Amino acid sequence: MSENKERSYRCLVVKFGGSSLADAPSILTAVKSVIDEKRRRTQMTVVVSAMGKTTDKLIQIAKKACGGKISPSELDDIVAMGERTSARIFSAALRSEGDKCIYLDPSDPDWPIITDDSFSDAKPIPSVCERQIKEKIRPLLKKGITVVVPGFIGRTKSEAVSTMGRGASDITAMILARGLSTDQVILVTDVDGIMSADPKIISNPRILKNVEMDALVGLADSGSKFIHERALRYKSPSIDVKVINNAAGDLRAEGTIIRGSIPQGVVIESHPDVSTAITIVGKAISESPSTLQNILQEVRNFSVPILGMSLNYNSLILYLPSDGSGEVLEALHSIVTADERTVAIAVRRNLAFISVKGVGLEETPGIVRAISDALSTANINIYGIFTITSSVLLFVHLKDRERTIELISNSVKRISSQYPTRKE
Repeated sequence: MSENKERSYRCLVVKFGGSSLADAPSILTAVKSVIDEKRRRTQMTVVVSAMGKTTDKLIQIAKKACGGKISPSELDDIVAMGERTSARIFSAALRSEGDKCIYLDPSDPDWPIITDDSFSDAKPIPSVCERQIKEKIRPLLKKGITVVVPGFIGRTKSEAVSTMGRGASDITAMILARGLSTDQVILVTDVDGIMSADPKIISNPRILKNVEMDALVGLADSGSKFIHERALRYKSPSIDVKVINNAAGDLRAEGTIIRGSIPQGVVIESHPDVSTAITIVGKAISESPSTLQNILQEVRNFSVPILGMSLNYNSLILYLPSDGSGEVLEALHSIVTADERTVAIAVRRNLAFISVKGVGLEETPGIVRAISDALSTANINIYGIFTITSSVLLFVHLKDRERTIELISNSVKRISSQYPTRKE
């Protein structure tokens, strides 16, 4: 039985975003929600972001004052003041309500978030962080003390202040939760939860009550920044995350529950089935919904999964498992000969389907070029390549499968040291 199921008390990490701390009334709402939860015999660790747009203002002022000539380490030291100030104000507000609390600062020996020295984009060192959290923070919680930690900030092994990049307060919360084996992480924002679409773009989106990590990664990599995709890498598979609105003033308010976890590092997989590429050419195919519907419905009629699909103005390519594709080909050919939009069909057999997956991978500059250059140098042709939701998907000839996996593994390691690569 896990530790959090054996104990009779709850243990939470709660992160308040900058919008939840924008002014005194917002801070007071946040503080009272913490005190109310603590009265229910809950151990509380609070992560705070900088108030409102403080970070942006500090960066702007510092760069202008220094004429743009400021070192990354100096800038980190300045920018970190936003979160450090929030922690002091939040702690003072807690004490004014009679709570027993303490705020931690990078200058404290108990500081839990230790990073490398990549200033402005520092990476936490999980093993060191976890040791500090267990040794320094757990004893404080057991004494009934609320621990307030400024998010976004780290400290290097040489004791310099570092920052972990945009959205890194979420990283702080996830790391603390892992080290403390908390029951839940609560992310307090200015929205009621994760929406089915951006309300600035789509009218009347609905709140998602539950969302799995694989779906969340896809949304995050597509530009929805309700939670930073880097923080998702640090989420424990056994600890749920809840997103709620600070306006509710209640940490038990309903919101969106995030479940599951994502693979650590890059995973390179080869689909077990041999694949076939079916190309349908014609004129203005993309402008004919009925043509596309007929083609896709025919594939569905044979219960054949579509591994990939590419569409442009005059052509459509379907990538299917080779097993069962014979009957599908005959059916698709019948559509091609009957539809005035389509002209002919071509087939390429004996393809291997390979996927390269990693959170934020498609936003890694040069990743597609690194893969294609490595294969080109080895005279391996790519018969299809796609980037979508943290994945690069490609098709090569079956005879080149193993060599392709090896080359991709090497190229990804070279271009992005933040991704420990493994093959499956």
